[in-house]
Amino acid sequence: MKRWKGALRIAAAAAMMAGTALTPVIAPAAAKPASQSQTPPNIVLIVLDDVGFSDLGAFGSEIRTPNIDSLAENGLRYNRFDSKAICSSTRAALLTGRNSQTVGMLDLASNAPQPDPDATDAQRGELPRNIETVAQVLKRAGYATWALGKWHLAPKYDEAPGHDKGSWPLQRGFDHFYGFLSGWTDQYKPDLVKDNAHVPAPEKPGYLLTPDLVDHAIAAFDAARASGDNKPSFVYLALGTAHAPIQAPKSYIDAYGDTYAKGWDAIRAERFARQKQSGVIPASTLLPPSNPGDRPWSSLSDQEKTVFARFMAAYAGFITHADDEIGRLIAHLKQNGQYDNTLFVLVSDNGAAPESGQNGGFWKPYDPTTPVAEMAENLDKLGGPETQSLYQRPWAMAGVTPFRRYKLWPYAGGIRTPLILSWTNGIKAKGVVRAQHVDAVDISPTLLDVAGVSFGGRAELIPVAGRSIRASFTSPTAGSRAVQFFALRGNRAITSGDWKAVAIHSYGTDFAQDRWALFNVARDFSESQDLSARYPKKLKELQALWWSEARKYSDPPLSEPSPRLRQLRQYDDDFLPESSNIDGDAQARP
Repeated sequence: MKRWKGALRIAAAAAMMAGTALTPVIAPAAAKPASQSQTPPNIVLIVLDDVGFSDLGAFGSEIRTPNIDSLAENGLRYNRFDSKAICSSTRAALLTGRNSQTVGMLDLASNAPQPDPDATDAQRGELPRNIETVAQVLKRAGYATWALGKWHLAPKYDEAPGHDKGSWPLQRGFDHFYGFLSGWTDQYKPDLVKDNAHVPAPEKPGYLLTPDLVDHAIAAFDAARASGDNKPSFVYLALGTAHAPIQAPKSYIDAYGDTYAKGWDAIRAERFARQKQSGVIPASTLLPPSNPGDRPWSSLSDQEKTVFARFMAAYAGFITHADDEIGRLIAHLKQNGQYDNTLFVLVSDNGAAPESGQNGGFWKPYDPTTPVAEMAENLDKLGGPETQSLYQRPWAMAGVTPFRRYKLWPYAGGIRTPLILSWTNGIKAKGVVRAQHVDAVDISPTLLDVAGVSFGGRAELIPVAGRSIRASFTSPTAGSRAVQFFALRGNRAITSGDWKAVAIHSYGTDFAQDRWALFNVARDFSESQDLSARYPKKLKELQALWWSEARKYSDPPLSEPSPRLRQLRQYDDDFLPESSNIDGDAQARP
């Protein structure tokens, strides 16, 4: 019990504050199923990985995603959905309805061989046992539950002698699991787990992981249908797309030809124009300057342009390949009559990935030391089984258009990602953009709401922070989140109504010296204009609110990242002037 004392303190603090505007709104246990047939819907929660706000066709991309776009055309796009800017934290929030700090996932799942006795409650990297996931609640309500693809919520030590795999999917409410436990895996030779045991990757020509995962998703629906007990299905489909390594069939990469020869600056501008034209962002949105530290395309050599354009073609091919597989699942559900009463929820877990810096990773995703000349000599191998690549950081800047920065940062570029909801029987609006503020913690309460159940068993000692957004299915204004705080690796953010404040922390310095920026997000969708000097009282108000929220949901409320992460100096060039551009990777440490 000593281990959970901090969690109990958080629960007590949250209970004391009940009745404020921040109190979670949870569907009552007696709620009726939402579909017209009074049959609880199937639920497919698709989580993409490291896919930026503008990387899907429905959000302004040139990347071809017709099947994902069809879900958007049949339902709703949300342009203010916020993740936790990193994978494990977002997934913890998605599946539990709690802030990641509250459930021990301030950062990544623990990779340590044994539990760290010095880790704080927020930092331990393991989900506590005194919470239920959305899968556990749905299973109790009669759903068949499947987890497919990336998990990344189990500490490494969970399968060591003396441990019980208590953080693995089957122990967290899923009937079946097929996928990988870590943050990423090779698409051609994945490290696979089936249910509670490691299994070898299939040995067959042309094997890739994404079609294998979708085969299992189709099988899950077929099994539920064949059982004859009319059980609805919950399928959590967490694809590796488009996390490194960027790998896809060569035909998909070749299909993009010279699309990216114009470079990241031009692609960013074109996406911005399409976003305005389609209404996925407000017409008044401004495009911030290029991120300090990112090289302009015009500064590259001809060889760099050729090589780097191919990286982006591989990334685009990776996404289109995944879209085709999602389309195969959609087509199957239409064919067997299950599509109309299936709620599809599609999100990405954070913004586009900057970790390979200005040069990109070729043979290994996080090793930007391969000479460009060597990449050019082997360019035809990019995206194939011999390479494990990750594109150059400025492509991530294009990926999060119209925002600044990218994955890991507290700005919208790190936090804001696509959210699509589609459900023929339950969402009558078609092709509509919703502007309500939604956070990852709100997804599970929404899924439970449409299933007619809720969190809240007797074992629940940690309060749910999320609330259902089902009201937004029919209303353009209802269901918006009033307040949400953010913390990752010493950086902070707080959103309250029309305002957002962001603090960037320089490792090893006093948190009181952090540089704060203030944005009116109602008027400035892209967070392009810092108003901190103009409205110092508003900034102080938001700073105080951040501490209030952090103390309620995190123990401790604020902490430095681990020494290993401090060495990365990830945010150093956020302190550079916006006009600053640099060459090479030595200074542009991502």
